[in-house]
Amino acid sequence: MPLLDQPQAAIHTTQSINEPNMPELAESIKAIQEGAKEDRFTYLTILQYHVTSPEILPTLNDVLQDADLTQEIGWDLVQMLLNIQGSEICLETVARLGNPREVVIKVMEALEGLAVAWHDEVIVDENEPGVIPDSKIPGKFITLLGMLAILHQRIKTKYPSRFLGPSLVKVFEAYQPTPEMTASIINLVYSLSGRKRPPLPSRKSSINVLNPDHDGDLSKNAPDPEAEQEDPKEEAMQEKLLQSFVTCILQRYANAHDMLWSPRLLEVYNPKKNVPGKKTTIEAFRENDELQKRDAVIGQLVALLRDLGLSKCPADFVKSIFEGPVHIDPLVAFNDFSSVDDIHLSPGGAVCLIAYWIFSKDVFGSDSPQPVMHIFPEHAAILGRFLGQEMQSEILSSPGIADALLAIGLGLEHRQLIKAGNETNLMAYHHNLTLISVFHPDIKVRNAATTFAGSMLHSEPDDHIRLEILEDLLENCMFASLKACCITWLKEELIAAKQGNLSNQFSSPDVIERLQYSLFPDMLFLNESSTEALVDFWAQNQLFILQVANFAYFLFTGLKELVPDGMGAAVGQRFVEPLIAAAEKLLKSEDGDGEDKMQLSILVDRLRSLGLQ
Repeated sequence: MPLLDQPQAAIHTTQSINEPNMPELAESIKAIQEGAKEDRFTYLTILQYHVTSPEILPTLNDVLQDADLTQEIGWDLVQMLLNIQGSEICLETVARLGNPREVVIKVMEALEGLAVAWHDEVIVDENEPGVIPDSKIPGKFITLLGMLAILHQRIKTKYPSRFLGPSLVKVFEAYQPTPEMTASIINLVYSLSGRKRPPLPSRKSSINVLNPDHDGDLSKNAPDPEAEQEDPKEEAMQEKLLQSFVTCILQRYANAHDMLWSPRLLEVYNPKKNVPGKKTTIEAFRENDELQKRDAVIGQLVALLRDLGLSKCPADFVKSIFEGPVHIDPLVAFNDFSSVDDIHLSPGGAVCLIAYWIFSKDVFGSDSPQPVMHIFPEHAAILGRFLGQEMQSEILSSPGIADALLAIGLGLEHRQLIKAGNETNLMAYHHNLTLISVFHPDIKVRNAATTFAGSMLHSEPDDHIRLEILEDLLENCMFASLKACCITWLKEELIAAKQGNLSNQFSSPDVIERLQYSLFPDMLFLNESSTEALVDFWAQNQLFILQVANFAYFLFTGLKELVPDGMGAAVGQRFVEPLIAAAEKLLKSEDGDGEDKMQLSILVDRLRSLGLQ
C-alpha cells in the first residue's frame, strides 16, 4: 500500500509547483485593473512589477482595449511583453491601438536586439552554415513581424517609405534563413504590398506561422493620430523597397541551403546519364520533406517578387546586373534615398531569381518568363563580375549564387542561346567555370560545373581555341583534379577527331608534340625524394598522375599514329621510370592507407604495361 501512495504524492507535489500562486495572481489582476486609473508613469511601474507571467496576460489584454491608454503606453510595453511567453495577443493589441509611429520604433529596437542576440548565440559551423541553434529568437522575430505588418498599414504619412525602409533593414539584420522565419517575411511583404497571396506549391511543404494581419480583425485598428495625405510617388517607392528587400532575402536563403539547381537541371537535360538504381537529386527532393520545404520557400519568394512586379526578364533587367554599379548591400541605401532609382535590387538575388525561372520551367513545367540573354556576352559578364578577383572566397561565401550562375548557363546552353554576336572569350568563361568545379563546397555542383565546362569546350567551333584552353590548363593549373579533367577533355577531342575523320589540331602528332611536356612532365626529381616527400607528392597529385597513366595507355596502344617519333623512349625515361620507382618505394613503406596502396599498385601495373621502360 505505501508503494501505491508514493506516485500519487509525487504527482500532487508536481501539480502544486506548476500551479500559479492564486493569492498573488489575484493581487496582480487587481493591481493591473485598478492601476489604469493612475498617471501613466505610475501605471507603467505597476505593470513592470506585476506583468511577469503568462497567467496575467488575459487581464492586461482586456485593459489594453482602452485605445487612449494603449496609445499612450503601448510603445513602452513592447520589450516587456516580448520576453513573456504567450504575449502575442497583447502585442497584437499594442500594434492595433498604440501610436503606430512610436510603437514601430520600439519594434525596430527589439529587432536590433534580436540581431545582437543571434550574433552572440549562433554557432559557426563550416560544414553546416545554414544551421542555427535552438532558441526562442525565431518566435520573437515572427511576433515582431506580425506587429510590423499591422503598424505600417496604420501609418498614414506623406512619405511612408521613410518608415518602411529602416524597418526592413532591421528585419533583414535580425533574419536567419530558416523556413519559419522566411515564411514570416513572406507574410509581412504580402501584407505591406496589399496583393493577393498565391497558393503554396504543395500542401505537404506548407509552412504556417503567426500572421495576425491576415487572420485578425482590421476593424480593431485605431486610426493614425497624425495622419497625412500620401505623396503620389510613394507607391512606386515602396514597391521598389519591397522588391529590393525580397531579393536580399532570396540571396541569403539560397546561399544558406543547398538548392542544387544545376545538378537537377543536368539530370533533366541528360536523363540517359543518370545511374540506374541510384536515387537522383530530383527524386531526393521529391521524397524528402525538408528538401521539399526548401523548394517551397524559394517558390513563394519568387511568387512574391512576381506580385511585386518582377514577372519578366527583359534585356535591360539582365544588363542591370552586370553593367550597373556593384551594390554589395542594397539595404545600405534604405535610409537615404530620394527616388526609385536610388533603390537597387540585390544582384545576387536577381541572379537567383533568373536561375529559378529557368529551373522551375524546365523541372516543374512552370510558366516562368524566358530570360532575354545569351551565354555570350551576358552570362559571361555576370559570371565574371560575381567571381571578381577573390574567386575562391566568393564561391565559398556564396555557394547558392555560384549554383544559380551554373543553372543559368546550363539553361541557356540547353536553349542553344550561346552567343548574340561575334565576340566571345571562351577561355575566360571556361576558366571561371572550372574555378567553380574546384572550389564549390558541394560535390554535385562541382560535377555540374565540370560537365558544363567540358560541354562548352567541345562546342567551340574553333579547334585552335579549344587546344589553347587545354594547353593553358595543363601548363598553368595548380589543381590536380582540374588537370585530370583536362586530360579527359583532351582524350575526348582526340577520339572525336578520329571518329569524325576530321583534319584539325587534334588529328595529327603535332598536338602530342606540343603538349608532351605538360602531359608527361620530368619526374626524375622523385629519385632523390624522401619517403615523406613522396607521400606529400602523391597526396597532391594522384588524381592527375592516375589519369595521365590511363591516357598514356590509351595513346600508346590505341592512337599510336599520334605519337611523335622517338617520344616513347623519352617519356619512359623522364616520366614512367621515376614514377614506377617512387610508387614501389611508397608501397614498401608503412605510410598510406589501403586505398592508397591499391591505387599505387594500379599505377605501377598501368605504367609497366606501356613497355616504355
